[in-house]
Amino acid sequence: MKRILPIIALVAITAIVLSACSRNAGADTKVNYADTVGLAQFREAKIKEQATQVVYVPVKQPTTRSNSNSSDYGSGSMNSASQNNAKTAEKKGWSKAAKGAAIGGGGGAVLGAVINKKNRVAGGVIGGVVGAGVGYLIGRSKDKKDGRY
Repeated sequence: MKRILPIIALVAITAIVLSACSRNAGADTKVNYADTVGLAQFREAKIKEQATQVVYVPVKQPTTRSNSNSSDYGSGSMNSASQNNAKTAEKKGWSKAAKGAAIGGGGGAVLGAVINKKNRVAGGVIGGVVGAGVGYLIGRSKDKKDGRY
């Protein structure tokens, strides 16, 4: 019984880590954020304002030599502004800090259980906590370099 418990714990931790680290797990879910500052209404008002605004573009007429003081530009043609739709932010998935903590916790638990032969459960728990902390710190530094934080 004493030898079966660490093996079951190892298999369970490995299954959790491997299933949690898939990249496409949350690709179908979309996050809806509440508009608390009225940005959507502001953008709609700007689009309506641009749609009603008339833009004059001068059209250059062919010039002929004459003694009259006529302008080189004739009457302008009118164009209306097009509507631009804002792109929604896509979910980025797990941060490197979270991945580092998960992988470090699993690896630390395994190493702690292997190293502490007298009490493997305590060794696994201590190793898991230390490994998760170290993995988090390494992943957090990578996230800072990438600009995620």
